Amino acid sequence: MNAYHGLEDWLSWMDDISSKDYVVIDRFLRDELYTEIKSFFLGKLPNFKEAGIGAHSDNQIDNKIRGDFTYWLDRQRDTELETYWSLLDETIHLFNRYCYLSISGFEFHLAHYPSGGHYDKHLDQFENRNNRMISMVIYLNDDWKQEDGGELEIFEKDRTSFLVEPFAARCVMFKSAEVPHAVLEARKSRFSLTGWLLYQPSSVGKLIV
Repeated sequence: MNAYHGLEDWLSWMDDISSKDYVVIDRFLRDELYTEIKSFFLGKLPNFKEAGIGAHSDNQIDNKIRGDFTYWLDRQRDTELETYWSLLDETIHLFNRYCYLSISGFEFHLAHYPSGGHYDKHLDQFENRNNRMISMVIYLNDDWKQEDGGELEIFEKDRTSFLVEPFAARCVMFKSAEVPHAVLEARKSRFSLTGWLLYQPSSVGKLIV
């Protein structure tokens, strides 16, 4: 495997997740891959669908809780993203090797929060589906400013919280079942590549969030 990131970086990031349950990584994507993903994203915008809450038959649209649009990715179909899929393979391999996890699947989507879009405080987990281990968000927002809003709010165990601005190529990873979080109202279109590393294959059924 040709590594995208060095082992020393990965070990530092995994130490943060182990100790704090989350890690924020700037410049996670190099310019070439960032441009490739952003171009793919913009080309798929006409195919995005309004996102709901709940899994499977419980899924419903509720704009008071969530206001984004998504496009679910498929590795077999979306071959233009092969470099990204290889980076994801690297991520899973190293989590399994050094954190002794049993990640065996994943699911990812592109997410667009239009102006006014937000997502109330929640966990990336369902009562009847608990196979999400690590949440992973990569932001695709050029020239993002503080007044643009759209921050990820992460709630810590001591009930404090802090904000992560959705800057271009920044990645946030956290324990899906342990870290409550919210997306504050965006004041212009906010783009991300968002998904989950699973301890059961994605073939058990897509989770709708």
